[in-house]
Amino acid sequence: MRILALDSSGLVASVAIVEAGPVEQETIAEYTVNYKKTHSQTLLPMLDEVAKMIELDMESIDAIAVAAGPGSFTGLRIGSATAKGLGLALKKPLIHIPTLEGLAYNLCGTDKIVCPIMDARRGQVYTGIYEFDGDELVILEDQMAISVEKLGEKLQNVEKEIIFLGDGVPVFRDVLENRIMSGKKVSFAPANMNRQRAASVGALAVAYYRAGKIETAAEHQPDYLRVSQAERERKERLGHD
Repeated sequence: MRILALDSSGLVASVAIVEAGPVEQETIAEYTVNYKKTHSQTLLPMLDEVAKMIELDMESIDAIAVAAGPGSFTGLRIGSATAKGLGLALKKPLIHIPTLEGLAYNLCGTDKIVCPIMDARRGQVYTGIYEFDGDELVILEDQMAISVEKLGEKLQNVEKEIIFLGDGVPVFRDVLENRIMSGKKVSFAPANMNRQRAASVGALAVAYYRAGKIETAAEHQPDYLRVSQAERERKERLGHD
């Protein structure tokens, strides 16, 4: 099985090719960029470069996995449009991977409670709460948009050590360590594991694919969880009219 994985849901743009046999799987290629360029400038050129480097026949892809949200509205639209376009052109199914699950899978196999946090602005984070049973991701709390204080309340009864990762860590680390999670055993993922990686999206997608969790390109829609700022401002304007 060969999976093309895409993640442009956050600050990072990432493309990977993951191959899986009956027992083992491996990442054949991964291209990840965390730089001040829009994903519309980077995602397709990255895919083209990966394809050239490994002499990839796109017809050999069995499915296209995409980090489907939540996250940046623009980034999600770019990733979704890219995945849908490839799926339609190649007549391949899509695998809809929740962004927070893909991010949590960076820490596959840990015995800690995994809590990815993405900065959702307006005092909120996109988050979920997970643990691993071997290499199987177990969802304790599905992905959501909540305040960091509310997240702290959800984590108060957790007895295991909690490990945080994601672009929300630099924003909320101090308040988590010194106030919200004070007295709890917490840690933070190292730099090489604390941002979105398409290889993790692809690895998780293998399990999804084997479980039959696929969709057509026409069916795919991103998971925004919240309305966009533009939509919110429009509603506010209409409410004042």
